[in-house]
Amino acid sequence: MSGTRVFVARLAGCTVFDPAGDRVGKVRDVLVVYRKNDPPRVVGLIVEIPGKRRVFVSIGRVTSIASGQIITTGLINVRRFEQRGGEIRVIAELLGRKVDFVDGSGEATIEDVAIEEVGPGDWAVGQYFVRRPKASSSPFAKGTTAFATWREIRERQTGSEAQSAEQLIATYSDLKPADLANTLLDLPQDRMIEVAEELSDDRLADALEEMPETDQVHILTELGDERAADVLDHMQPDDAADLVAQLPADRGERLLQLMEPEEAEDVRMLLAFAPDTAGGLMTTEPVILSADSTVAEALALIRRPELPPALGAAVCITLPPYEPPTGRYLGIVHFQRMLRYPPHERLGSIMDQSLDPVTAKASAAEVSRILASYDLVSVPVVDDNHRLVGVVTIDDVLDYLLPEDWRSQNDDDSVATHRPQGRRPARA
Repeated sequence: MSGTRVFVARLAGCTVFDPAGDRVGKVRDVLVVYRKNDPPRVVGLIVEIPGKRRVFVSIGRVTSIASGQIITTGLINVRRFEQRGGEIRVIAELLGRKVDFVDGSGEATIEDVAIEEVGPGDWAVGQYFVRRPKASSSPFAKGTTAFATWREIRERQTGSEAQSAEQLIATYSDLKPADLANTLLDLPQDRMIEVAEELSDDRLADALEEMPETDQVHILTELGDERAADVLDHMQPDDAADLVAQLPADRGERLLQLMEPEEAEDVRMLLAFAPDTAGGLMTTEPVILSADSTVAEALALIRRPELPPALGAAVCITLPPYEPPTGRYLGIVHFQRMLRYPPHERLGSIMDQSLDPVTAKASAAEVSRILASYDLVSVPVVDDNHRLVGVVTIDDVLDYLLPEDWRSQNDDDSVATHRPQGRRPARA
């Protein structure tokens, strides 16, 4: 990036600072407006400030754009951003759009947009970085790339022309699930569904787990049954159960039948419990080992990158079988305790038997008290035969206790003082 030309895709995630060097937020998009005889003008940045709030920062308040950081005057209106008519979000709406060269040499897809400073506090679209269709049918072939000015290309404005979401997905590839969820929800409805359809099953599952249930249902409703079932397979069982319970009963049953049998069995089991009980809050995929397993084996399992941190904080010890419902529950080994012993140490000799598990019928309030009293991040759940059926993690409890709209609340919003009656309605 130079001082006067910046490619927008590289701005995504850049930190915004005030003149004193204090962090204001991160850039999520660039807003432009079209003009009749001149290139599109940049009107401002969409910045995410603490509390996940998206706000508008006028380009006139940007004093410097350098590699990896943006300096502003520090005067920012924290009112939530609302897109106005005629405004276009470059990353969300422009990247991936099909264009035609005005000289008749063919079509291309916009992969990036360069904005240039044309005067003090005045920025406009300078060039488009575009890719032409590949000339070969080989799966390894790629189309040639080129730079084009605003006058050299013409955008397709017909509603029937579907915009590619591939470039947008690539731009958001490094976002954490919570940030990806917020980014998806910030897109126009049609664009959000288009991007959701192009995301991989596991990536979409991660994002859905971070969304309010109404938005989860909306996106899943737009997906075909087979794709929706594949996404549910990749979700944590407790999150999948919460989502299935919000669907019409007939579609929920169809999706359960299309899911992998083992995943569907876990979801059906969770749906059988009341939402305000340990059984209704738990996940059925804890780390489970035998008493003869070693510290080295346990550490190898909890190192897996796909394992949520709360589940990796402890290993449950049971008799065989080692899939819920397991054999008799014996105890738990916290990962910090494992770090104090040699790799060959048997887990059975260092497990904690002082913490009593809760039953699946235990109330959410009881589980909360146990987690708070003993400074835990998870508590084991057993059935009437003392077999391990799952664990309740601290994030499960927080999701239950916080207001249903907590994801959309901000630091300056008031927090509801009543306790909700659970995320998931009881199923007959």
